[in-house]
Amino acid sequence: MKLHIAPRAPNPRRVQMFLAEKGVSVETVPVAINTQEHRSPEFLAKNPVSRVPVLALDDGRFLGETRAICTWFEGQHPEPNLMGVDAEERAFIEMHDRRAEFYCLLPIANWIRHCHPGLAPLEQPQFPEYGQSQAGKLPDLLRVFDVELASRSYWAGERFTIADITAFCAVEFARGLMKFRPSDLGLLHLQDWRDRINARPSAKAGM
Repeated sequence: MKLHIAPRAPNPRRVQMFLAEKGVSVETVPVAINTQEHRSPEFLAKNPVSRVPVLALDDGRFLGETRAICTWFEGQHPEPNLMGVDAEERAFIEMHDRRAEFYCLLPIANWIRHCHPGLAPLEQPQFPEYGQSQAGKLPDLLRVFDVELASRSYWAGERFTIADITAFCAVEFARGLMKFRPSDLGLLHLQDWRDRINARPSAKAGM
């Protein structure tokens, strides 16, 4: 079993952080997206939509999409539980995880993909106005999460879950390429949450 990743990319990092929380070790295979390796015939045979991460299973199948890979590992390694212990908790954790992905990670990714010159080889054509519009919406979206984090310890409740991983990798993606800090926008609850998650050993995975 091998996990195909792109170093420091947010979605592979989500899986690697998830595995670190589980205490599971999997061989990783770096994919050089800067040289378009993810669009090579060899990689497209693993994932026809040319995205990382991809998990190569021992039976010869390939599993793509970050959350699907995490679901597979949650089933194989149920403890510590990161996705919910029953249907109700799973539903609420998934809600917060999807919100972290759609309303935090996605705007940040679009901002970086369309405005950062280092991403130009990967995103053609770039639409800087679109990227800036995404950046403009981000503060209001993050304020929603900042308010919520004033009343609970973690992204989805009172314990660490996959939703924290998704949100943390999103915030760190912006910190790395755009020098973003929640406290710069006065989002002190979000900053405190980020700093607490960053202190976890799993936060070093995928860096």
